[in-house]
Amino acid sequence: MSEIRTAFATFSEMAIVPTSSPILPRECPVRLHLHLISDSTGETVSTVARAVVSQFEDVVPVEHVWFFVRTRNQLEKILPLIEALPGLVLYTLVSPELRHILQERCRILGIPCVSVLDPVMNALAGLLGSAGKPQIGRQHAMDAGYFSRIEAMEFAMRHDDGQLAEELDEADVVLVGPSRTSKTPTCVYLAHRGIKAGNVPLVADVPHPPVLETLRRPLVVGLTVNPELLAEIRANRQKLLGVRAGDRGRYGGDYAELPRVRAELVAARRLYARMGWPEIDVTKRSVEETAATVYQMLQARKRPEVQALVGAIDPPAPVDT
Repeated sequence: MSEIRTAFATFSEMAIVPTSSPILPRECPVRLHLHLISDSTGETVSTVARAVVSQFEDVVPVEHVWFFVRTRNQLEKILPLIEALPGLVLYTLVSPELRHILQERCRILGIPCVSVLDPVMNALAGLLGSAGKPQIGRQHAMDAGYFSRIEAMEFAMRHDDGQLAEELDEADVVLVGPSRTSKTPTCVYLAHRGIKAGNVPLVADVPHPPVLETLRRPLVVGLTVNPELLAEIRANRQKLLGVRAGDRGRYGGDYAELPRVRAELVAARRLYARMGWPEIDVTKRSVEETAATVYQMLQARKRPEVQALVGAIDPPAPVDT
């Protein structure tokens, strides 16, 4: 990629910002160049590319992201790179002129070129009977949704790890669970969808905030995990923090020992059952999957018609007595 960087160093227009990085690196035999072209931030086309390529285990993809491409001159500077490193071209361009130039050049070169939004736009236009009005970067507009996401992110940061517990009734969602059950990253992920989420840790021998049992507005969700996995995660946490045998404090002592971990999880699940809080086992779930499950629960609470969808979630296992 040094040749590409050298070539672009001579370009006078700085609106084109190239980046090259492997997507989901694998030990695979096929190397695929992905040219991702956008007239905005490139977030949409990059997300689609990663989602699709992740389905192919025999591919080593390399991204070449060209964003804020809004003039013919900018596009003409990219085309030689596409020719030099042929692969797949994915784009989100509004300008009919730029779309035509890119498609025609790729046709001549024999390089597949796909507009990632066209199939969805065409389907929606057919359903609504309207062609819509394409506009660059419309999804990034600083509208009410944008400010809602910013507010939700600030809320998640202020109400992380049990902070400002007295304000938790302002939340949409409150996650509770023992240490290292992915409460914080799940709250941050939810915040990106405009959901105000706080979290409260359940610590052995430390009473949880009394306000937790009086919350009425937010959806309170308990998180649990396989005890062996949690003990391993905590042991790794101790190593990262440099905790040594005999150290005390929150992450010292028997923090990562399996008997304590088991006891914490049992106590947590008893609390969930007593309070009637829904429970999610995060053992085999990514943060995104956990957040999606919480989001479905929240939607079911607001919209009873989606309750059947949430009901498909596996019920929690019986609590040990």
